[in-house]
Amino acid sequence: MKDVVYINSEYKLLTNNQFHEEKFHLQRELLKLQEWLLKNKKKLAVVFEGRDAAGKGSAINRISENLMTRHYRVVELGTPTEKQNRNWLRTYQKLLPQEGEIVFFDRSWYSRAVIQPSMGYCTDNQYEYFMRNVVDWEKKMVENDTILIKFYLSISIDTQATRFDIRRNHDLKYWKLSQNDLESVDHWESYTTYKEKMFEKTGWDKAPWLVINADNKLVAQLNSLRYILKRIDYSDKKDLEPRIWDADETNRSMMFLNVKFDNLSEEQYKLLSRLKQYL
Repeated sequence: MKDVVYINSEYKLLTNNQFHEEKFHLQRELLKLQEWLLKNKKKLAVVFEGRDAAGKGSAINRISENLMTRHYRVVELGTPTEKQNRNWLRTYQKLLPQEGEIVFFDRSWYSRAVIQPSMGYCTDNQYEYFMRNVVDWEKKMVENDTILIKFYLSISIDTQATRFDIRRNHDLKYWKLSQNDLESVDHWESYTTYKEKMFEKTGWDKAPWLVINADNKLVAQLNSLRYILKRIDYSDKKDLEPRIWDADETNRSMMFLNVKFDNLSEEQYKLLSRLKQYL
């Protein structure tokens, strides 16, 4: 799998202030990148794949929250219609970015490579056709001045179970846990098999798979954003190496479930940090 890049945590445990300081630094760079795309009429497609509760949506929200709204879109197809299922790549062809635009895909055409076959939502012929043709389709996309970045957010089965439990019991997030999410647990091994085939067959030199450890959502968000910035040579790029902090003994504070906690002990801070990364 030469066209798979594994990205583990590049940050130690961050305080709330440190996380927001790093996020601000990276989001400021992202605005420069967006301006560069507009000026040079480039197109950027960013794919986020991963199991249910891997943090795809929250990563996209975090990355895009301060972008110029007229020049980016988030695509989440949802349950495809029969017509979309029959014309899978053509469906996504219509959703690709235009000149000067960023499009984030919260799941993408790669649902046909993993979710659909593992759950029985497509035929064997549809799956095989997709796997034979998707790389050539992407190469045409890149030849048409589209920059393509493909993230896979990787979580453990224990992390997924914990996030499902939090959703089930959260007054504002219970709706995010669907029956389909619960059924997907029974297909964990089948999903893994198709995922490995996807990595093996669909990564290529200009669009490798970038596998990010997402057991900690906040670190995964920073690593995703940093990679986007490092990948593209936009104007006036600043240093993007992750800063390494020691734990700040005098400034352990955190917002958790809309409550501000100040003057936390190291043990309290670590406990809340573990809980927060699941939300």
